[in-house]
Formats: sequence, C-alpha cells, structure tokens
Amino acid sequence: MPALESHALTRMFGRLAAVDGVSFRVDAAEIYGVLGPNGAGKTTLIKMLTTLLPPTSGSATVAGFDIVRQPAQVRASIGYVPQLISADPQVTGFDNLWVFARLYQVPREERRERIRAALEFMGLTEFTNVQVKNYSGGMIRRLEIAQALLHRPRLLFLDEPTVGLDPVARDTVWAQIERLREQYRTAVVLTTHYMEEADRLCDRLAIMHHGVIAATGTPAQLKAQVDQPGASLEDAFVHYVGGSIETGGTYRDTQRTRRTAIRLE
Repeated sequence: MPALESHALTRMFGRLAAVDGVSFRVDAAEIYGVLGPNGAGKTTLIKMLTTLLPPTSGSATVAGFDIVRQPAQVRASIGYVPQLISADPQVTGFDNLWVFARLYQVPREERRERIRAALEFMGLTEFTNVQVKNYSGGMIRRLEIAQALLHRPRLLFLDEPTVGLDPVARDTVWAQIERLREQYRTAVVLTTHYMEEADRLCDRLAIMHHGVIAATGTPAQLKAQVDQPGASLEDAFVHYVGGSIETGGTYRDTQRTRRTAIRLE
C-alpha cells in the first residue's frame, strides 16, 4: 500500500485552479519533494493532503484513508511540521512533547518513554529540560520533527523544513530526515526552495507550475531531461517553469519567511 496516492486532485478558488488535476504516488519509506515557485500550488496541495482544506474534485488517500471521507484517520496517520514555528518557547523540550503526546492520544503509560526516545533520536537528550527559547534554530526544527513523530506516523509532511537555518544546522536536519527513512521507514513529503536540499534528500521530485505537475522523476532523471551537459537540478527547474526559483513571492510570503528566519536565529 502506498503511503500517499492522489488522483486528479483539484482545488478551485472561484475561477482560479490553485491545484489542477494533480496525480502522484508516494511509496513507503520514500522521500518525495515538491518544488515550485511561489503561487505554484504547493501549499494548497499540502493543505488538502493534511485535511486542512477540502478538495474541489479528485481524490487522495493517505495510509489508505480517504482525505475527505476519513479525515480523522488521515490525521492520526501523519505528522506535519509547518514552516512557522509550532514549538512553545516558554516551556521545555520535554513539556512541548508532553503536550503533543496528549494531543496525539499517546497512551499515558507510554508517553515518557516515547518522549525520551524521540529526543534521543533527534539528538536533543541533553536539552530535555531546557526552555525552547534557549534552543538554536536547528534544535527547534529537530524538536518539531520529534513532536510530529510521537504517534509513529506513516507519513511526515515537512513544509520548508530548513528555511532560516544556517548551513551547519541545515545539514544536521537533513541527516535526521535521512535517518527517519532508514530506521523507521517513515515516508516524507517535503516542500523546499533549496535545490541542494532536494537533490540530496529526495528519491523523487515533482516540479509544480501554475497548479499542475510539470515534471516528475528522480533528481538524476530530471537533470538528464535538460539538453545541457552537466545540468544541475536548478537548470531542470528553470527548464520546466521558465525562470529561476523565486523565494520572495507575495508580501505575505516574504513576511512569513522573514518572521520564521528571525525566530530561528
């Protein structure tokens, strides 16, 4: 059974098709990346797949559950780390995870051990009782991934997981994401603007443009489709969307990204 499968998934806003007939599949233990300029439909797609936004038409299943008919089962089967900070800076790492363990209905007798294991897995054991406001940006991201893993989801959604992080912290988060697949066979869907991140982490990629998937394949396959010796993933991106990747976007996009970056400093 695939971790995720969508068929002609569509979301209309008036006459605008933010997501237009998107079909793709994510297998167990696969890291699947979604690339695209701002306004391509990435966020709308993720919102539908995480049951935060109903589709206009089409269908999708997550861990075998229908996103429209079985939203509670979908939410119980996924972890979600949004771009904006979700950890409470005023309490400790342990307390943050305790709250999430209750929200995910982890049995009380298992909570402490699961929290201990999650903090150890993400390399945060020595910061268990430290207030999150004293964490570095990379540590906050790792804590948020730990939160999303407490209920042992089959699929983890990461929205711009390393935005605002310095290169060292980014590399540490990448290493932890790779460990998820290797040790827990957790499937991951991530959105990113970093070509290096997509090239290193993703087994397969989808390049979105104007609400549709313009191309899909492994990073090597996408680069090979560019008629240019030694083509990079960024060259492939430009080939399919007609311009370089743009991280600025709208005023709201810029405001959100800068706010996240400042909080992660």
